[in-house]
Amino acid sequence: MSLATQPPQRASSSFACSSSSARLCLRPAAPCGLQKRGLARCVVRCDAESSKESEKFDPRAFRRSLNSSGKYTRRVADDEGALKQMNDEGMAPGELIAQMREEGFMHKRGDVTIKLAKSYGFCWGVERAVQMAYEARKRHPEEKLWITNEIIHNPTVNKRLKEMEIEFIEDTDGTGKDFTGVEDGDVVILPAFGAAVEEMKLLNDKGATIVDTTCPWVSKVWNAVDMHTRKDYTSVIHGKWAHEETVATASFASTYLIVKDLKEADYVREYILADDEKRASMRPEFMEKFKNAMSKGFDPDKDLVAVGIANQTTMLKGDTKALGQLVQNTMIEKYGPENVNDHFMVLDTICDATQERQDAMFELVGQDTEEEKRSHLPKDVDMIIVVGGYNSSNTQHLQEISEHNNIPSFWVDTKDRIDLANNKLDHLMSWGELQTTENWLPEGPVRIGVTSGASTPDKVVEDVLDVVFAIKEAQMQAA
Repeated sequence: MSLATQPPQRASSSFACSSSSARLCLRPAAPCGLQKRGLARCVVRCDAESSKESEKFDPRAFRRSLNSSGKYTRRVADDEGALKQMNDEGMAPGELIAQMREEGFMHKRGDVTIKLAKSYGFCWGVERAVQMAYEARKRHPEEKLWITNEIIHNPTVNKRLKEMEIEFIEDTDGTGKDFTGVEDGDVVILPAFGAAVEEMKLLNDKGATIVDTTCPWVSKVWNAVDMHTRKDYTSVIHGKWAHEETVATASFASTYLIVKDLKEADYVREYILADDEKRASMRPEFMEKFKNAMSKGFDPDKDLVAVGIANQTTMLKGDTKALGQLVQNTMIEKYGPENVNDHFMVLDTICDATQERQDAMFELVGQDTEEEKRSHLPKDVDMIIVVGGYNSSNTQHLQEISEHNNIPSFWVDTKDRIDLANNKLDHLMSWGELQTTENWLPEGPVRIGVTSGASTPDKVVEDVLDVVFAIKEAQMQAA
C-alpha cells in the first residue's frame, strides 16, 4: 500500500512487568554487543512474566500518579547543610573562575593568557540534580541509597557520590541493569538525564522512595513526545540511541525512530519520498540500519506518514534545527504545503543551557553564530582546552566545534590526563579516539581558550589550569 494513502496506525505503550518479587533487570533491546562509551540500549524485561501479553500503559498518567504516592519527590529542598557540603567539596564556583568572570572572562599569568567561554560548566539542571543527591543523602542518613546511572557525566562528581555510599545501578557487563537489590524502603535517585518510565514503574512497584532529579528541559522533551503520541504522530528523535537521555525519552513515545545526524535523516527522507517499488527494495536495509533505534513493531511504510520532532537536549542546536527543517520540507514535497500540518509537527525542545554553551564556544573560536563562514574569521586563541566527562554528549559537541574550526583542541576529563613533568597529555577527540600528544604546551606566549561541559564543576577546570600554569612556570625557569 502506498505510503501516501496508508492510514497511520499506532500501538499503545506497554509494560508487561508489575511483580516486584520477580527478578527484574534491564537488558539490551537487540542481541548485539555494540556499546558506545559503556552505554547499552536497554528496555525492561520481566523473566517471570515475559510470556504474558502486555497491558496498555500510559506513561504520562503513571508519572503524574507518582506525585500522590507519598514516596516521590522532584523538588529541591535548598538545605543549607547540603549546600555547604557541596561548596566545601568543590561543587561551587572557585576563586580563579570567579576572578576571571570579574576580569571579562580573561586571565593572564606569565606567558599564558586564558580566555574563558562566557557560558561554560555546570548548568542549572545539573547543579540542581547534584544538590538533590546531596540532600537525599542528608535526609536519609540510615536508608540505603541507589542511583539508576551516573547522576551526571562527570567522573569527579560520581566518585564523590560513591564515597557517600550511594550505590550505582549500572550496566557494567553488557547484560543490562540488575534491580534485584533494591528493596522496599530504599531510596533511589533518578539522574539528571532521566530514566525510562519502565524503570520508574519497576521502582514504584518495589516500594522504593524515588528522588527524581530529571532536568526540567528533559521533561519538556518528554512532554513533546507525549503530545506526538496523543496526536497519533511518530516521534523522530534527534539523538544517539544508546544515550541514557534518549532511552528515557523514547520510553515516553508510543512509536519512535531515533536519528543520529543529517546523513541518517536524509536516508529517511529518501525512503519517505520513494515510490512503492523503491521502498520495497530499501526496506530491508532501512530495518537493519535502525534496528536499535526504532520502537517495537515499527513499520516505516505506516509510521512515517505523520511525524513530530524531538531531540536529545545535548545535541548541537543547529543540527536539530536543520534536521527538523529537512523533515518538514520532505513532508511538504510529499503532501503539499497545504497539508503539511497533518504530517509534521515540532515543538521547541532545545535546551537553553546547551545552546548558550555552544554559542559561547562558537564565539570563543572566532564566530558569533553557527552560520558564519569559518574560514575567514580571526582566531583569538592558539588552542582550546575542553574539560568534561568522556561520556558527556554536550562536551563532545563543544570539542567538535573546535575541531571543525581547525583549532588545536584538547579534551580532558580531569587534571590526571596531563603529565606535568613531561609536558604530555592524553586527550579525547570528538569521534572517540584517545590520543597522546607530547609537548602540547608550546614555549613562549600562548593564548588558550577554555570551556567545560554542563556537568563539569569549576574546581575540575581550575585543577586543569593549575597544571597548565605549572608547566609554563617550569618552562620559564628552564629558559
